Amino acid sequence: MLRTTALLAALAAPVAAAAQDLPTSPYLPLALASDAANAALEACAVEGHDVSVAIVARDGNTKVLLKADNSGPHTASSATGKAFTSAGLGRDTAGLAEFISGNTANNGLRDMDARLVIQAGGLPIRIGGALVGGIGVGGAPSGAIDADCARVGLDAIGAE
Repeated sequence: MLRTTALLAALAAPVAAAAQDLPTSPYLPLALASDAANAALEACAVEGHDVSVAIVARDGNTKVLLKADNSGPHTASSATGKAFTSAGLGRDTAGLAEFISGNTANNGLRDMDARLVIQAGGLPIRIGGALVGGIGVGGAPSGAIDADCARVGLDAIGAE
């Protein structure tokens, strides 16, 4: 029995050492993503806006998607696209829209990926300076209102 234990320990030692050498990266926990989405949805609801809120991870995959009961059929894809755009490009979508409109040489950014939505309402999620995802809100009467609700979501989790 002691020999078997010693043999297993000897075999596992290189695996443990290799695991310690693996790179680590910050990520957005589901609980924080859910809290941010709920806060953003509630912020818009208080103002009378039925919206959808999406949170995506740094890799662009959807972590949370909330859709208000009376939100329009387009709002979920709008919110998801805005979140994807902010996570992928690390910028707020309103600023990105201005960046593109200010220089026609940047127009190609619009066609870079069919999932990009370059309208106000998407914000990158940074925690401790690290980009960990994006939040998108769609369905309010203006992109500025969408962005305000998204900001409430970020503030609720202490994100930058």
